[in-house]
Amino acid sequence: MYSYMGNNDPKPGTPALRMLGLPNLPRKLPSRNWMIFWAITGTFTSAIIYDKREKNRATAKWRHAVEPLSREPIGQASQLPRKLTIYLEAPPGDGLRVAQDHFIEYVKPVLSASGLDWEFVQGRQQGDVRAAVAEKIRRSRMADERPSEELAKTEDSMVTDLRKKMGIPDYEGVKGDIVIGRHTWKEYIRGLHEGWLGPLDAPPQPEPPVVETKPTTEDGANPDDTAEKKEEEKKDEKPSRPPQPLPHNTTDDYVAATLPVHIPFEFSPSTPIAFPHRLGFRHTFVRLGRFFTRRKLADEIGRDVAAVCFAAAREYRQADGQFEQQLLLEQEERDWPKSVWKDEPESKDEPAEPPKEKIWSSPMVLDQRIAERMRRFEIQPEDAARAAKIVVPEEEIEGWIKGSLRGVWRWGASSFEGKPKGPNVGNLDDD
Repeated sequence: MYSYMGNNDPKPGTPALRMLGLPNLPRKLPSRNWMIFWAITGTFTSAIIYDKREKNRATAKWRHAVEPLSREPIGQASQLPRKLTIYLEAPPGDGLRVAQDHFIEYVKPVLSASGLDWEFVQGRQQGDVRAAVAEKIRRSRMADERPSEELAKTEDSMVTDLRKKMGIPDYEGVKGDIVIGRHTWKEYIRGLHEGWLGPLDAPPQPEPPVVETKPTTEDGANPDDTAEKKEEEKKDEKPSRPPQPLPHNTTDDYVAATLPVHIPFEFSPSTPIAFPHRLGFRHTFVRLGRFFTRRKLADEIGRDVAAVCFAAAREYRQADGQFEQQLLLEQEERDWPKSVWKDEPESKDEPAEPPKEKIWSSPMVLDQRIAERMRRFEIQPEDAARAAKIVVPEEEIEGWIKGSLRGVWRWGASSFEGKPKGPNVGNLDDD
């Protein structure tokens, strides 16, 4: 027998405590530094896990909200489905891969659940989206204003011609454009104005100065042989990207421009998608705060994408003398690096080509005739109320660890739910 009084009290971990069922406890708590470390680590880990789970829940909610659209019948077997256009461009100071990952993480899950089709217009540098939007509009104008003139063949035009030969009608409903990021949105607006208010033919450009060189080489080689080597090297090189088409007009030409005769009364609806993207070590805490609140961004983007899927649109409004298009995603410009706002140094030599238009750092200019024809997707109250009632199952958003533990528990529980076991007496029918 052990005595539990006076100096005979057992120390932690002695056989007396083990006999009472108490664990082998440590003699003291961890040090203050270790307590602080584990508290901070646990807080950060919990915040990351919670935000990721709620982010997946927000995306899953809007995914379930648009799923009934994927089960609606199209109609005839040859009828084309509704097709959206996604405009992506590399954010200022970064590459196109970042914009693609943003689309895959926030936009694509909702679009895939809706069953809609889409195509991409991607830009790697400033002005690519502007040129693509304007060229698309000019080609449609050429078909109406100059039907006898043959247009240059593209992949899209060849597919369209093949469908016409096969008698496949075009989709006549609401299509729509999704524009990701403020920088892409500014180019999208600029392209609309250039396509509808600019001329069909590109303005003449000054020819670069011709520099005469003597047909001699330093090593005394035959200049004809040198030229042949250069031509062979050019053949071996991979074909470079075609140059970006120069704009056919400027923002100052909007007032004097006349509208085309065949301009539609309403353009295809559009919606800009938030793309917060800030670079630099100096903004670490801002980026960290956004990382811990990605659930709010997922819910906002999911709502905007669901509005596109439901195809309900309204006109863009005006407030305090400004168009709504000018104010959308305006806060993202504060995230752009300083290099966007700097002017390029003037070169003393004559440039071979005119400088590119700086759309990102320039204020957004809209013509009222174009702005009034634009439409914006907006989710209806009944659709938003129906989405708010959706309950996402926990198993759909849980992580790998929790899912594995749940699977092990179910496997163990199922082992006790089998057939009742009887005495092992063998087959009684045997002789």
